This record gives sequence, C-alpha cells and structure tokens, in this order.
Amino acid sequence: MKTRRLTMAQALVLFLKNQFVERDGEETRFFAGAWGIFGHGCIAGVGQALQQNPDFRYYLCRNEQGAVHIAAGFAKASNRLRTFACVSSIGPGATNMVTGAAAATINRIPVLLLPGDIFARRNVAPVLQQLESESTQDVSVNDCFRPVSKFWDRINRPEQLVFSVMEAMRVLTSPAQTGAVTLALPQDVQAEAWDYPAELFEKRVWHIPRMPPEKEVLQRAAEWIRMAKRPIIVAGGGVLYSEATEVLARFAEKTGIPAGETQAGKGSLPFDHPQNLGAIGVTGTPGANIAAREADLIIGIGTRYSDFTTASKTAFQDPEVRFININVADIDAFKHSALPLVADARTALEKLTETLSSYRISDEYGEDISKHRQLWQEESLRIFSTRHGPPVSQGEVIGAVLKASRPQDVVVCAAGALPGDLHKLWETRRAGGYHLEYGYSCMGYEIAGGLGVKMADPSREVYVMVGDGSFLMMSSEIVTSIQEGFKLRGSGPITSVGTRKPDSSMVVHCRLISPLSHRPWARIQFAPITTLN
Repeated sequence: MKTRRLTMAQALVLFLKNQFVERDGEETRFFAGAWGIFGHGCIAGVGQALQQNPDFRYYLCRNEQGAVHIAAGFAKASNRLRTFACVSSIGPGATNMVTGAAAATINRIPVLLLPGDIFARRNVAPVLQQLESESTQDVSVNDCFRPVSKFWDRINRPEQLVFSVMEAMRVLTSPAQTGAVTLALPQDVQAEAWDYPAELFEKRVWHIPRMPPEKEVLQRAAEWIRMAKRPIIVAGGGVLYSEATEVLARFAEKTGIPAGETQAGKGSLPFDHPQNLGAIGVTGTPGANIAAREADLIIGIGTRYSDFTTASKTAFQDPEVRFININVADIDAFKHSALPLVADARTALEKLTETLSSYRISDEYGEDISKHRQLWQEESLRIFSTRHGPPVSQGEVIGAVLKASRPQDVVVCAAGALPGDLHKLWETRRAGGYHLEYGYSCMGYEIAGGLGVKMADPSREVYVMVGDGSFLMMSSEIVTSIQEGFKLRGSGPITSVGTRKPDSSMVVHCRLISPLSHRPWARIQFAPITTLN
C-alpha cells in the first residue's frame, strides 16, 4: 500500500480539498476553502498546512462566530452542496464558534469546525487558554461543541484522522443528518507525522441520494389526499434544499392545493403563484392561517414544524385533522402522529403528482384561496404605501427595498421584529431570494450570513436587513466583505456597502435608530484595506 508521510494537519487539508459531492449527475467541490483567525493552538499546525496549499483558499474573518455564519450562509444558499471549514485557536476562538455551531445544527446546515485543542500528551499542561478540571484530564472548552454538533471527535493520535474524516463527511453530506461537525485538533498532534494511505488523498465524490418514497405509504398518502376536502401544504426549507420548487409548483397547479410557507421554506413557490397563500404560522398571513385552521389534511414538505410554524401546535384546529409529512429525516416525518413519507421532497412530489392524476380541490375551496390572496395583496399594498414618520415604518422600508431589488436578488435577516414583517411582506420571486436564519434567530448572523450568500452567487445582489441590536453585536464582517470585494446592500443600520476599489477608501452609510435617539445619516470612513491571501 502506498503511503505519504505528512503531519496530521497537512493530511487534513489535503483530504478536504479533494472532497466533492454529486447529485443528479452534477459534481461540485464540497469545500470552498477555510475561514479563521490564527492564534494559539492552530497557527503552527493547520495554519502551516493551509499556507502550503494555496489552492485551498484561506479567508481572514474578524470574529470566529462570524466565520461560522459566513459558512452557514454560503452552504444554505448553495442548497447544502458546498460549505467552508472554520479554523480557530484553542480557547476563546473556539468558544466564539459555539453559537454559530448551534445555529448551523438547528437549521440543518453543514459546516466543518476545526478548533485547536490542548496538548494530547499533557506534558506541558496547563497551556495558555486551557480549562483546568479537578475531576478529569480529558476535557477542554471544545467539549462545549458536543451538544451542538451532529458529529464530534478529538484527534488524539494522527492515525485517528483517517477514520474521523470519513465519518465527518458522511454526516456533512447527509440530507437527513447534516449540521455542524466538530473535529477538535490538539496542537501537538497537528504537527505529528504519520504514514497516511495515499488513497485518502485521491478525489472522492460523495453521492447525495434522492430517497424514493415507499410505494405502500405513497399510495396511502394519495388516498388521504383524495379524501380531503380542505388540504393545505406547509412548505419548509427541505423544498428548497431538494431543489423541488418547480415540481411543487406543478403539483399545486394540478391539484389546486394551496401552500403556506415557513420562514425556511419561503420562496418554495413564487409569491404570485395562484396556490401560494404566503407565510404561515405566528408570523403568517391571515389567509394562510385561516386555511390552516380549517384544514382537514396538512401536507408538510421538508418542515420540522417549529413553534412559530404551528403557533405552538394551535394552528391546526379541525378535530379530525390528519398529517402527511414528506421528509428525509425520520425525526420530522413522524411529528404530529403523521403518516411518514420518508423520502426526498422532489422525488416524492413527482410520484404524488403522477398518482393523483385526476384529483383536484373543490371550486368552492379554490374560490376561498383566491379571495385570501386578493385580500392580502391589497393589504400589502396599503402597508407599503402608507407614509409615516420620521422615522419610517418597517413596512415602508421593506416596500422600498423590494421595489429597488431585482427578481433574482436576495434579502437576508435573522432576528428582532423584522423577520415577522419580512415573512408576510417580502415578495419572493425566485428560489433562494429569501434567506432568514430563524431556526435559531441568532442576533449577529445577518451581515456575516449575507457575505456567505453573496459568495455563493455573486451575480445576485444581497440586501441585508438588520436591527440596531444585531448590527452593534457583530458588524465587523463588513470589513471582511470589503477586504474580499463582495458588495452587500443594506437596510436598517446598513444602507449600502460598495465594493472596495484598489487604492481607494470605502464609505458605509449607516442609520442607527433606537428608542433613545433618531440621528441623521452617519458616514463611516474606512481606510484602504489590503487583502491578505
């Protein structure tokens, strides 16, 4: 067997840059590079390895939590087919990433975290940034990642890497199990050499399967739909990740069944699709919630039924209501005592459309859907056109940004009051045009996540809408966007961030509105920044 003598860190980077994924015959490099801040516990190992592999791009972030948000935003905008690795020091750099890890795992988004760790051989302990424990020698701050990671391991010997990276990739590329994966890297082991099998570094393509529905369950689901008088679809993020939007549109058109969209699923149908009732749940439109309240059948597609979607399980009030859940994850497919159709969303919808060839909702129900849509369209126009202030209302701001945007552009938000208004009011015209981190509603996600979205597809303008609290918590990745030449547009505190030109300065226009003061536009001048590769 051929081997290559490399340090553990060199082997890790070489492995990562040769990982690819394939779905529907299209092949994509899985890792677009690594984000991080080099410090104690990572610079001499992973840092050196990255320097030796310039074709695996390293990006300097301003906060390790921001790095994870960038990676998550990039992965979500790439329908989970691409992501970044995130590198950190052993102490505060590592724990800065815990919040980002939780957000990624809760939202089922793949990110790889590579925090440095204490010395495995312990002969120099306690080292800088080490957490000492009186009850065990086998703990570090990286154990904080265990409950917020879908897979966690500590590489205490260089040969352990061979087995750990394969498990890491299995989880990262699994549609059902993906989330944050953490490989804690003791700083001494990073620099230890071992004879790794050469095949570990060959190009490896991970197939992303489209799980078909079980035939018997599919037939039963079709029978339930035929029996239903007022069915409604709850479209979740799984519709987008499965790239099932066109199939869902055909299914809705053919059957007439209306759809309500979750925060993660908004954009599953264009806003002007005849069967799209818009946002559903606590932050939903009246029409979608009335239809949900009266529905006798709920068809959940790629949704995990969060409390905002179900109004804490009060949204569906028909005493005989039944659920069909189409989901790749068992944990979601079985919720609400549903008929579980464990399958890929696109594949299941294609099969259901074929099976329900002659089914269509009643004309009476169809008229109700049209009335709900018309009433909300009129209400949206009223909200957009009603003049307030100063300061202006959130509805006015959303309307103005919507008017300025193109159909292919993206709005990004995460926390505060804005997600509630955006969920109802933003008119998503193309899949991926609405990017909300609302599984964790993490303050500080917006700017960093927006940068990740922009990097995933630079042709789409990205509008970051952010409240004062989130802006003040983590505005630092604005500098990173300038450093890398990725333009973000903003509403709220950020109103525009242009692309940095060589030997020029960058002007960011800000308006910080708080209950205590309403100040005029502020101009923040950034000096020229040199990009470090």
